[in-house]
This record gives sequence, C-alpha cells and structure tokens, in this order.
Amino acid sequence: MPVNTDLNDIWVYLSASPLLWLTVTLAAYALADTLSVRLHRHPLANPVIVSAVLLIALLAAAGVGYGSYFEGAQFVHFMLGPATVALAIPLYRNLETVRKTLLPMVIALIAGSITAAASAVLIAWWLGASPQVLASLAPKSVTAPIAMELAKSLGGLPSLAAVLVIVTGITGAVIVTPLMNLMRIRDFAARGFAAGIASHGIGTARAFQVNEVAGTFAGIAMGLNGVLTSLQVLLWLALS
Repeated sequence: MPVNTDLNDIWVYLSASPLLWLTVTLAAYALADTLSVRLHRHPLANPVIVSAVLLIALLAAAGVGYGSYFEGAQFVHFMLGPATVALAIPLYRNLETVRKTLLPMVIALIAGSITAAASAVLIAWWLGASPQVLASLAPKSVTAPIAMELAKSLGGLPSLAAVLVIVTGITGAVIVTPLMNLMRIRDFAARGFAAGIASHGIGTARAFQVNEVAGTFAGIAMGLNGVLTSLQVLLWLALS
C-alpha cells in the first residue's frame, strides 16, 4: 500500500511539471519515428499519426486535460516558426531547379489553392453543412495558425478549423505516395508541390522523408498557398 501511495505522489508531482509533457511529446514522436523507419516509412506508419494516438491514449489514461498538457508541450508549438524558416535551406540548395519550374509552379499553385478550398466547401454545402462549418472548412489546406485566423475572419470556428487542418494534413501524408505512384507521377518536384498545397506541414514532412527535392517543393507550396489563400479570403471579405 505505501508503494502505491508513493507512486501516486510521484505522479502527481511530475504531472504538475511542464517539463514532463514536453519530454513525453518528444519521446512519443521519437518512438513513432523509429517505428516508421522499421516499417520502411510506410504511409500508414506516419509518425504524426502514431505519436498523436500514443499521446491521446496517455492523456486519457492519466486524466490530464489539454490545458495542463499544453503548458509543457507549447515549446514544440513555438518551434513551428523556426522549423518553417529552416525550409529555406533545402530551397537554397535546389534554387536552380526552382527557377526552371517557376511558371508551372505558379499555375499549379493557383489551380491547387482554389481547388483545395472550393472542392471541400462545395461538397460540404451540398451535404447541408452550416455556414459556420463551411467557413471553418475553407482554409483546411493551410497551416493551422493561418487557418484559424482565416476561419475566424470568415465567421467560422478556429478550433474546428485546427482540427480540419490536422485531419487534412494526416490524410494527405498517408495517401500522397500511393496516389502519386498509382498516377505514375515520377517527378519529385511535382509530387512534393502537390503535397505541400494539399496537406501543408504534415504533407511537407512526409515529402522530406521520401526525397529532399520533393520536400523542398512541398515547403514552397505550403508557404505560397498560405499567402494565396489569405488573399482569397481578403478578396471575399471585400466583395461581401
């Protein structure tokens, strides 16, 4: 009995420390990434999916709320900015390739950005979704911070937009490789650019796992799609 009491006291102490959840988050991702490597980077063994499932199960079992968890894990959230900026390194390494494909990239960006937003909204509208849900769904293919602000501007729910962004990213990361193989698209620049437009950061991370050129173009697409989608929303607000 004293042993159980001591363990409970230790857990209460550790769970109150922000450092615990930062460590747990990093450990979960490291474990998930190791599993992904051992499964030869199979799309279904995506580290984001596996680590998210592990963390959700642990938080549910421990009875820890998201607020308490985020106090420690927020440093990972903070690092999203520097990680995005770091995409400039592979961009610089492949600058000549980017210059040669600038025009196709612009055309693909416009077509992909409009299609990503319009297709989801039209399908949801056809299924009877409310205007608030439609507004939350429109920016699903850009990074979460941008999507949440855009959804708020359109009258949607930022929290719902964040969930839709994550679902979109994970779905894209899982299906992009088999889909591109099925379509016999071998150009890694094209594969990466499509992943970046459709599934933002999570798709970009998957692209880097497959090929550096694919990851570079996915990062470019992710950034440009965030800008273009924001401009589309501003235009919509100005005209409405």
